[in-house]
Amino acid sequence: MPAPAVQMDAFTCAKKILLLLGISNVIFHFEYLFVRIAPYRPKDEFVSNTSKDYESFSTMLSQESIIVDAAEVQGILCGMLAGGMTANDQSWIEALSDVVNQGDGFSGVAKSEIVSLFNEICQQYVDPEFALALCLPDDASPINERGTALLGWVNGFLLGFGLHQADLTGCSADVKEALEDFTEIARMDEEMSEDEESEQALFEVMEYVRITAMLCFNELGKSPLESESKTNSVH
Repeated sequence: MPAPAVQMDAFTCAKKILLLLGISNVIFHFEYLFVRIAPYRPKDEFVSNTSKDYESFSTMLSQESIIVDAAEVQGILCGMLAGGMTANDQSWIEALSDVVNQGDGFSGVAKSEIVSLFNEICQQYVDPEFALALCLPDDASPINERGTALLGWVNGFLLGFGLHQADLTGCSADVKEALEDFTEIARMDEEMSEDEESEQALFEVMEYVRITAMLCFNELGKSPLESESKTNSVH
C-alpha cells in the first residue's frame, strides 16, 4: 500500500536532498524502506523522535571532558546492540570509554547517565511500536546543527556496529545495503537551507536512520528476554 500523499511529498523532498548531495545510490533503498515503515510512522509529520535531552546530556559530557556529543554516544550504543552485542554484556561501558574517553573510566555522574541511556535504548529496541528515539537537538535548533548531530549519530552507529559485527558475510542483503547507505549519509557535508522543504527532508532522513537502525537490530540484535537469568542493567 503506498504511503499517504503528505508523507510521499516529504519523501520526495528528502530524495531531492540526497540527489543534490550526490548520494544517488541511497535512493532506491530509501524509497523501499520508506514504504515499509509508513504504517509505523507518527501521524504528525513533525513529531520529534528525540530521546534524552540532547543539550543537557551533551553539556554533561563536555563537563566531564568527554570528546563527543550525546548523539554520537547514543549512535555508538545503538550500533553495538544492533551489531549483536547482548544487553547483559557488561564490557560495553569499557569499550565505549575506549572510543570516547581515551580509555579512562567514566566518573560516577557520567556513568550513571550513560547507563541510563543504554538501558533506555535496550527497552526501545524491543518495543513492538518501533519506539527508538534519536538523541538529537530539538526542532527549534538550527537545521544545520540538527543535521550535523545526525551525521555524528550515524558515524557512531557505524563504529559501534563494527565493534561487534566486523564480518558482514552472514548479514542479509538489506543490512549490508543499509550500512552502505549509512556510510554515504555520514559523508554528507552540504549546508541545508532554513526552509520548510529542507525541514521535511531532514525529518525523512532522520526517520530512515531511525528505522534502519531498528531493522539491523531486529536481524542481529539479542533481546534481553533471550536470557532469563541475566539482567539488561549495569550496576
